[in-house]
Amino acid sequence: MTMSKDEILVDVTHVSKKFSRSLNKGMWYGLKDLGSAVFGSNQDRSVLRDGEFWSVKDVSFSLRRGECLGLIGRNGAGKSTLLKMLNGLIRPDEGTITMRGKIGALIELSAGFNPLLSGRENVYVNGQLLGFSKKEIDQKFKDIIDFAEIGEFIDSAVQNYSSGMKVRLGFAVAAQMEPDVLLIDEVLAVGDMGFVLKCLNKMDELRTKTAMIFVSHNMPMVSRMCSRICLLKEDKTTYQSDDVGAGITQYYGGFRQESGSFQGTDKVEIKNIMLESEGHSSSEEGLVTVHHGKDLILTVDVICHQPVHQPKMHLAFYDQEQRNFAEVFNFFDHVNAEEIVGPVRFRAVIPNIPFSQGQYSITIGLNEYQNGQRNMIFRYQSAVYFLVESKQHGWSPIQLNPVWELITHPTTRP
Repeated sequence: MTMSKDEILVDVTHVSKKFSRSLNKGMWYGLKDLGSAVFGSNQDRSVLRDGEFWSVKDVSFSLRRGECLGLIGRNGAGKSTLLKMLNGLIRPDEGTITMRGKIGALIELSAGFNPLLSGRENVYVNGQLLGFSKKEIDQKFKDIIDFAEIGEFIDSAVQNYSSGMKVRLGFAVAAQMEPDVLLIDEVLAVGDMGFVLKCLNKMDELRTKTAMIFVSHNMPMVSRMCSRICLLKEDKTTYQSDDVGAGITQYYGGFRQESGSFQGTDKVEIKNIMLESEGHSSSEEGLVTVHHGKDLILTVDVICHQPVHQPKMHLAFYDQEQRNFAEVFNFFDHVNAEEIVGPVRFRAVIPNIPFSQGQYSITIGLNEYQNGQRNMIFRYQSAVYFLVESKQHGWSPIQLNPVWELITHPTTRP
């Protein structure tokens, strides 16, 4: 059967799943539910029994070929449970799931692998589970092995594979067989960077042919791959849209701002760190908000208990993933003090903040230079946080504003 590009391949309607916190009660409830199904009794599965909880509650979405849905949320939000229901490993207690076409899933490191069989044998077993014939698998086998980079280990037992080798083989089978629906759950996190990039490129290639559901805590990867986003929080959908950047921003909004490590000597004591923008300060409002393109003012008050010779302060900016993406090293271009002692205030005005919408932190470091040597006085990782608001949602930390022109019939230059 040929499916059109616009046909819905994944249709999830008001799906819920509950579990029991107690193993014994869970087994007993399972037997009762089995009896109810066999004898046709009217067991109300929407009611929680003693010790039960909802892992997924009333989730709905649909997915067409060419779309990639990012399922995000904190641990325990229900992402993996939902993915297992989509793959048919467990049944929902409420709602319906309709999957059309061939389904490829990579939801656990060794899902679908028999550890006693060789890699070669597992390729054929997994391919047949996906609904492909032996002839179709024969045609794809070389591509699978080349992609997985297993080499001579293809005839070794899978139980002797490393976690990375299992991921490579599992992804190679799921991707090279080109299923209609591809489910991926975080497993790429264990691969080396070269293989991860290889997988992402393959997913780019499959995106026009496949409906994908991608579960990950790696937001840059979600932003790169996904055309739609679904944020789960405490078993429910709290945000669903094709605005992936806005969903990621909401995801990070649920985390507390944690200051990082402090390293330093007892020569200098930090008394206060404050951020200001457009008349608002972190001292008065806590987490200060900066509008894209506006100025940010950082003030650091310290007490130098001992003289600090030729002080130099540097700043480093980190995004939500704690990636360092911008730094400031121009202190000596503006200030050149031979020595500071006692109460001192450092103040930096950073004009026209070009950051995208999101939450960021500043790491503050102070060094001194004496007798040709640099000595660290202190380094305070993620000492202070701030929010940036922008008219445009984006995931890259820097949002540039060039001056555009449209020139019709331009003259060709030699």
